[in-house]
Amino acid sequence: MKVTSVNELEAIRSEILAGKDLDKPCIAVCGGPGCLANQCLEVRDAFVNEIAAKGLTDKVDVRTTGCHGFCECGPIALIYPQEIFYQGLSIDDIPEIIEETIINNKTVDRLLYTDDKAGQLVETEGEVPFYKKQMRLILGNNSKIDPHSIEDYIAIGGYSALAKVLGGMQPMDVVDEIKNSGIRGRGGGGFPTGRKWESTRNAQGDIKYVICNADEGDPGAFMDRSILEGNPHSVLEGMIIGAYAIGSNEGYVYVRNEYPLALKNINLAIKQAREAGLLGDNILGSGFNFDLKVNRGGGAFVCGESTALMASLEGKPGEPRAKYIHTSDKGLWDRPSSLNNVETWANIPLIINNGADWYSAIGTESSKGTKVFSLVGKINNTGLVEVPMGMTLREIIFDIGGGIPDGKAFKAVQTGGPSGGCIPESLIDLPVDYDRLTEVGSMMGSGGMIVMDEDTCMVDVARYFINFLMEESCGKCVPCREGLLRMGEILTDITEGRGRMEDLDLIQDLSEVLKDASLCGLGQTAPNPVMSTLKYFRDEYEAHIKDHKCPAGVCTELITYNIDAGNCTGCGLCLKKCPAEAITGETKQPHVLDTGKCIKCGICYDVCKFDAVRKE
Repeated sequence: MKVTSVNELEAIRSEILAGKDLDKPCIAVCGGPGCLANQCLEVRDAFVNEIAAKGLTDKVDVRTTGCHGFCECGPIALIYPQEIFYQGLSIDDIPEIIEETIINNKTVDRLLYTDDKAGQLVETEGEVPFYKKQMRLILGNNSKIDPHSIEDYIAIGGYSALAKVLGGMQPMDVVDEIKNSGIRGRGGGGFPTGRKWESTRNAQGDIKYVICNADEGDPGAFMDRSILEGNPHSVLEGMIIGAYAIGSNEGYVYVRNEYPLALKNINLAIKQAREAGLLGDNILGSGFNFDLKVNRGGGAFVCGESTALMASLEGKPGEPRAKYIHTSDKGLWDRPSSLNNVETWANIPLIINNGADWYSAIGTESSKGTKVFSLVGKINNTGLVEVPMGMTLREIIFDIGGGIPDGKAFKAVQTGGPSGGCIPESLIDLPVDYDRLTEVGSMMGSGGMIVMDEDTCMVDVARYFINFLMEESCGKCVPCREGLLRMGEILTDITEGRGRMEDLDLIQDLSEVLKDASLCGLGQTAPNPVMSTLKYFRDEYEAHIKDHKCPAGVCTELITYNIDAGNCTGCGLCLKKCPAEAITGETKQPHVLDTGKCIKCGICYDVCKFDAVRKE
């Protein structure tokens, strides 16, 4: 397929659509990493084999797609055209699905999702509470296309935004459309995308670059990876439009090497787009030339920062520089460069196709559009969610996320990755947008959302993230290099019972220095976990220091295990499981735990069925 004009693209789209029977059953099997780990490819193969065995090969399609988002329920399959949602599939379920749903047009109830709150089964994806309140502008097409097929992408309207741009819009028209949409960068900083493009366009230089930041390094975050894996052409289309707008003929996609499926799919998409004439010279006969290369990142968290990423692209150590001169003026190889992350680029075709007014009507006054979050931690429904800006934390965590497992209490949520802040339960009705998150001491970041329950020690959480950032700091500037090291030492002392009250003032001062004096965004935002937990959970710090107690029972140096003789039935299970032989006792007699031998592994506490083992 070679497309040489806008009209030819539309003709090819019509031809593809004419060849599709929208009433023909199609089984879309989620091929995201979560489902891959749960043998979704074996499930997919079982569908193919069963369909062949029934002689239905020409009457039913099977499609392997990108991530559907509801990772908790994998493997997942959607049956089109009804959009029946089956979850937790195994290869043994497949013959029944084919027989009942495909042949007899009935649902297999045991494989449907149960809405516990409503007490009923739900048949379609749109009825599942996890999806019901989402607005899946970016993720919604993942289940409708095979990411390896450019024809699938064109069939759903792909590259129509590019055709609109090259078919009659001037570059500044495109910049103005993006500015008027109000979209802000989804990579963390939240800088207005249109203004960044305008600065790059107006910068002096014959050679300019567009760059896609796919160096997603936040623990628990996988939004950008899923977009690249599930719908890579949407990112390419956004980048080509951006390149036209700023006057660039060259671009890079910087993907971390730990994302093999994302690398495979984006490379294939580039190859297909190049073969179709959507990358390269004279795109759609417009005279516009643009091409892309993929660069594999080494997995350094700091390379998510724009100047460090560009240094890495140049073959240098991934270290940031001060931004006295913006990268829009002097970026990659000192040339004007516009860097946006995966999700930002994927939004561009939507804005062009639907218009700035449509886009700016979604979200809040200062934060437009939707945002994709990876919802993880102590929550029932883990996965990827996409919601309009301004939805409250309560709606995301309880209505979409299904609340906290085992009836435990919600304690806090950290947004924005390791440099984000911990937001307490008292702020559960906070609308989520860039400015409101910053006001309470956190940030949007790239979209990580880690939920914590009552068993979480907030001092230990701060220690964990500070140690992560310390290990990921490039070490170029003193405040970040030495400050994070010292903060980590102080937090370790507190969690191990060596803390002093004056440490709280010291760690607060260190946080202020890092925030004000660090060279790049990593150091400037690194104190957020400490500052937010000190602000909202200071009583936990004081309990560790004054009382040598960890209220959540997490910090092993500050807890002890004992056996309540009144509750102990002498079942012997704790005795058998104890790896330190610290528990003794006769069968059907109360057991005794020797605290001198106890290594505080907690196995006895976990296995006891009679609430006899106490953690204090």
